[in-house]
Amino acid sequence: MHPQPSAEDIRELLGRHLHLEGPLLPILHDIQNSFGFVPQTAVPVIAEALNLSVAEVTGVIGFYHDFRKAPAGRHVLKLCRAEACQSMGSEVLAARILSLLGVDWHGTTTDGRITVEPVYCLGLCACAPAAMLDGRVHGALTEARAQRLVEALA
Repeated sequence: MHPQPSAEDIRELLGRHLHLEGPLLPILHDIQNSFGFVPQTAVPVIAEALNLSVAEVTGVIGFYHDFRKAPAGRHVLKLCRAEACQSMGSEVLAARILSLLGVDWHGTTTDGRITVEPVYCLGLCACAPAAMLDGRVHGALTEARAQRLVEALA
């Protein structure tokens, strides 16, 4: 179980953004930056503060793949699933990496070492298939190169 921020923690953070027009996304980003994820306990607090329904806030969190419902592992590997990468074999590469790590999309290895997330364009179409590991992009991946990247993580 992950430590959950309190409603007071969330309300304090909300106060920084309520003056903005359309504050929901900045609030969600700030919560994720502060706590590493957007906990379910934050959703009703946000909904009440913005006069939205819980379903509306939940829908926005679900729509944007970058928002996490649980903390990420020590390393985050984002595998590109855009068309250019797919045309260069990213789906097979992703299946291999997910299998190697024993996780599904958005999953974290049991040792908390790596979280694998989909991303829908890294802007490296000419170097497809591409991935981002801890904020650093890697292009022209092969299964062997991707496997070495993953195995090198402590």
